[in-house]
Amino acid sequence: MIPIALLLLAAQPDAMAHPAPALGCTAEHAAMGHCTMPKAEPPPPPPPPPCSPEHAAMGHCAMPAPPPPPGCPPEHAAMGHCTPGEPTTAPPPSPPVGNAPPPPAPRVEAADAIFGADAMAPVRARLYAEHGGGGISRIMLDQAEVRVGSGETTYSWDGEARFGGDIDKLVIKSEGEGAFGGAFDRGEGQLLWSRAIGPYFDLQTGLRQDVGPGPSPTYAVVGVEGLAPYWFDVEAALFLSDKGDVTVRVEGSYDQRITQRLILQPSAELNVALQDVREQGIGAGLSSAELGLRLRYEIAREFAPYLGYVWEGKIGRSAQLARAVGDDPSRSSVVAGVRFWF
Repeated sequence: MIPIALLLLAAQPDAMAHPAPALGCTAEHAAMGHCTMPKAEPPPPPPPPPCSPEHAAMGHCAMPAPPPPPGCPPEHAAMGHCTPGEPTTAPPPSPPVGNAPPPPAPRVEAADAIFGADAMAPVRARLYAEHGGGGISRIMLDQAEVRVGSGETTYSWDGEARFGGDIDKLVIKSEGEGAFGGAFDRGEGQLLWSRAIGPYFDLQTGLRQDVGPGPSPTYAVVGVEGLAPYWFDVEAALFLSDKGDVTVRVEGSYDQRITQRLILQPSAELNVALQDVREQGIGAGLSSAELGLRLRYEIAREFAPYLGYVWEGKIGRSAQLARAVGDDPSRSSVVAGVRFWF
């Protein structure tokens, strides 16, 4: 037993003098002297920061070479931004675009192949005339009536005739009145050239001649006539007499259909003078007016008898001139008449 103990004691100093290496050395154990920390590997240097144009201009760094441009247009090459590559062969120019008018389309008339061109020419000319190229004529007596009122019975008419086409036509207008068993009161006739200035209106110009027991002046006429919105028939004309007198007339009417044949027609007429015309009993300003209401029955479209009521009177200066010579400036009448056209 003694030799074994001696051997253990002899081996103990070597074990204490040479301790076994530690499996791991932490910072706390190294600080207390229990172990020695291994030397750490130095960290790799950080990558250099990118080089901005400002730093490159101050010599702090060098800018990386730019990638080669995909192409060098002439504008960039002129400014020194790039170098153009080798010129390539340009494609041949395109032929010039023609500007000559197209040839006319061939006119093929199927009927010519059956009846012949000579036989179809007059037929085709008549067809064109009947569909917009023909002449049109109409004579209408819009009012042919007897007026009863104020102890006097009078007659009155208002009508027109038209000859021409859709665009240009000749228009003749006539109107007047008188007393049964008495003198003819007044009358007028107009000869006008009418030209369409739109789908619904015509421009009219021509002459007007008055007839009657008093002065019979001649007028130059300029006016318009047509169909206003909501189906109002309107007419406006300016008259310049051979003595320099200027008057204006405005008329309007509306056909209110009660049935397909029974029609109620209100109408109005206003006359304005720019100066006094004493020999005709006309004063400056709004000189006269006429308001009417007529109920007609169209036995046929071309023939319609009617009954109605009419008020007519002089206004303003014209009324004063009428009273000065003892005339009544206004009059109301019951009317009966006929309207026809052909």
